Amino acid sequence: MLLDYRPALRARSGVGEYVHELAAALAGTAPPGHRLDLFTSSWKDRPDPDLAAGAPGVTVHDRRVPVRVLNWWWHRTGMPRVERLVPGRFDVVHAAHPLLIPSRGAGVVTIHDLDFLDHPERTRGEVRRDYASLVRTHAHRADGILTSSRHSANRIVAALAVPPERVAVASPGPPRWTAGGRSSPRNPAGYILFVGTLEPRKNLGTLLDAYAALRADSPDIPRLRIAGRAPPSAADWLRRIAEPPLAGSVEYVGYVPDDRRRALFQGASILVVPSWHEGFGLPVLEAMALGVPVVTSDRGALPEVTGGAGLLVRPDQPAAFAAAIRRVLREDGLAEACVHRGLARVAALSWSESARAVWALYADASARRATRHAHRH
Repeated sequence: MLLDYRPALRARSGVGEYVHELAAALAGTAPPGHRLDLFTSSWKDRPDPDLAAGAPGVTVHDRRVPVRVLNWWWHRTGMPRVERLVPGRFDVVHAAHPLLIPSRGAGVVTIHDLDFLDHPERTRGEVRRDYASLVRTHAHRADGILTSSRHSANRIVAALAVPPERVAVASPGPPRWTAGGRSSPRNPAGYILFVGTLEPRKNLGTLLDAYAALRADSPDIPRLRIAGRAPPSAADWLRRIAEPPLAGSVEYVGYVPDDRRRALFQGASILVVPSWHEGFGLPVLEAMALGVPVVTSDRGALPEVTGGAGLLVRPDQPAAFAAAIRRVLREDGLAEACVHRGLARVAALSWSESARAVWALYADASARRATRHAHRH
């Protein structure tokens, strides 16, 4: 089985974290006689030398090929087959994105959500260029489709008209760096936290509006800390953070790697996720795993992920977000109740269980590919 590891090469967003954790879980749950190979390609980024060492039985194939060039050829021409880059035979080749990797084996794609189809104006680069125009064709050609929430699975079946039995849900479990839970008592005076790539669908503007209103009413409100990679589209948000009235009370800390994320969450009194849409929403899970209460939007898979543990707010209502944040910070017992429910929700999610679902998807995809091949002959 060949898994596309490329999204996890650089500063990992949610998709990169998903691939990274899934690879480790797949390696630890491989059925007898099965092996896992990881494919990476980049002109300048190389995988961690310890990647294979941390997952016994895994082989890493690293190629010095620019991702954009390779994806253009794969998406637009269907060539070259991945076997030209990684010699060998693979029963399944699993793309970490919605478009197939050309291969002789069964093809599996990952579709975390369809926001790129519903709102192309919120996308850029090859996502805007290729995903919306090609996803339907690739979904129908795929032998299996992986997604991370039941919400997304239902949306994929409805929007792309694919058979539901071809779609598997493998929800993330808590990342390894949250193991053992919180190591210190929650600090009610800690900062308000936002974690996520500063892209349009994350809706950071609503949080900044809400925070400005809170700050105007209550100057003693905790500081707001914003963590995540900032693409060029985030320039207006960054400018707003640096100017009055937010300057000095809002801190942008950039992308925070795994070895610092635990401390980032443990210093927070609350996580706020105002996204217009999420296929899952890993920061919500990370916060709940470390005993941080969550206020999030009521869209996409976020209600499913929180499972009743967080406060849900419409993403177009800054005043409602401000009120929800104030409630968690000031209302007796509410934060503690959210923490308790969040820990129970996290306990129900497991990377091992998700990996077993993915191995089952691989088996189904391989059988489906063999049946189609037999019918052709």
